[in-house]
Amino acid sequence: MSENHHESYENMTEKQKNRTIWSVITASSLGTLIEWYDFYIFGSLAIVLATKFFPADNPTAAFLSTLATFAAGFVVRPFGALFFGRLGDIIGRKYTFLVTLLIMGFSTFLIGCIPSYETIGFLAPVLVLILRLLQGLALGGEYGGAATYVAEYAQPHRRGYWTSWIQTTATAGLFISLIVILITKNTLSPEEFDGWGWRVPFWISILMVGVSYIIRKNMKESPLFAKAKSEGKTSKNPLKESFGNKFNFKFVLLALFGAAMGQGVIWYTGQFYAMSFMQKVMNIDSTQVDYLMATALFLGTPFFVFFGWLSDKIGRKAVMMTGMLVAILAYRPIYDSMFKSVSLENKTVATSGITEKRTAKIHKDIATDSLVTFHKETLYTDGTLIKKDSIVHWSPGGPVIKDGKAEEPKISQSVTVSDSTKWYLVFLVFIQVIFVTMVYGPIAAFLVEMFPVRIRYTSMSLPYHIGNGVFGGLLPAVATYLVTTGKEAGHATWYLEGLWYPIGVATVCLIIGLIYLKNKNNNLHD
Repeated sequence: MSENHHESYENMTEKQKNRTIWSVITASSLGTLIEWYDFYIFGSLAIVLATKFFPADNPTAAFLSTLATFAAGFVVRPFGALFFGRLGDIIGRKYTFLVTLLIMGFSTFLIGCIPSYETIGFLAPVLVLILRLLQGLALGGEYGGAATYVAEYAQPHRRGYWTSWIQTTATAGLFISLIVILITKNTLSPEEFDGWGWRVPFWISILMVGVSYIIRKNMKESPLFAKAKSEGKTSKNPLKESFGNKFNFKFVLLALFGAAMGQGVIWYTGQFYAMSFMQKVMNIDSTQVDYLMATALFLGTPFFVFFGWLSDKIGRKAVMMTGMLVAILAYRPIYDSMFKSVSLENKTVATSGITEKRTAKIHKDIATDSLVTFHKETLYTDGTLIKKDSIVHWSPGGPVIKDGKAEEPKISQSVTVSDSTKWYLVFLVFIQVIFVTMVYGPIAAFLVEMFPVRIRYTSMSLPYHIGNGVFGGLLPAVATYLVTTGKEAGHATWYLEGLWYPIGVATVCLIIGLIYLKNKNNNLHD
């Protein structure tokens, strides 16, 4: 089958090859999209999950723990790249990413089935962590397989264009995850969503995985790998050839530190940190943030294909390095503008714009006490709405006294921005998505072209997943820590402190890339 498949593909007309590659892209991208969807719903629901799987007495620590668990799934991705990359170079691309799809799908479904911390205690975060690690391992093998598979079907002079369609799946996965979450939230009451509705996006993924599995099962092996296998030219030890060979290992390091590392942090800044920043730092209502992100991502996604196409014309390096440079220079002004857009300076409270009420419910542990919520809403003339809740533990004699003074209230605040501010924020996030498309659109073709067929899956997967999994995946937790530390230290621009991480990593990557990367595309057609 291998030899015949290769020969039949080589003998096709250009039109037949285009038709074939569209079916290949559809099959590869659908599975990859679903895996990114699975991965992203965890990040998108991080604030909710923090209250379900971690102790509720310290919300900040619970949120940081959730982000750390999210990051763990990224950190383990390089190990998945090694394990599944080796399998892909030995037995083939098709069967390997069938396995990764199933592992990812069942792990996601099971996260939606885990009882809360209140029900099973510390076993809840432990189970979540285990399933996140399995997700990370599976994703570590998924991307390299999909990118390699499509690239080996693509005409050499159009690799950037064809592989860039896979790049859209990451953003599309996040986009679809936001849409599913929004639909679920709008279908259910806030109490129902908080009680069990947050599990629905996890459960839905199993249906999507089933469809993708059927499609992938009917795919053929890539023609280049089929030819190499029929000629006995596949590697018996891809790990040794990839990382034990000094010449090849040099290219692995160059791919990581000269491209993938910077691409990783720019990607997660534009798609995850922007979301976290609006929710946690700017206190914008989470549902409105979902709408803002979904709109910006929808508008920006076509540019993955544009910059992939452009990299075929002017070179991968020129496109990716320009994206990194502009992002490095623009991040602080962009985030400063985002933060100041919700400033209450120069805003006027509307006539009868202040509403206050008090509600109480019996404390779940102390029957004679109550939790009293002081709820205040402030509407401004431009349409901005501030909701503030102060929750106080109230005993029959008044506020609970601890160490001689009244217990500190737990305060939560959310901002619903005006229409003009909403579109301004969509524009600022859209600009960040453009940076993402510039560095991410050409990266698959760039990595594929650096390595030969026999060790391609293994060699390209490791730098990609270290760059994205380690450097990118750690960004939400590191940036949140830097912002928290900066605020506690009283820095005037504490809200910008988290950006030092992506700016620093991208700057180092830019310097290495400019010096050592070649601008000419390799177009290896082994």
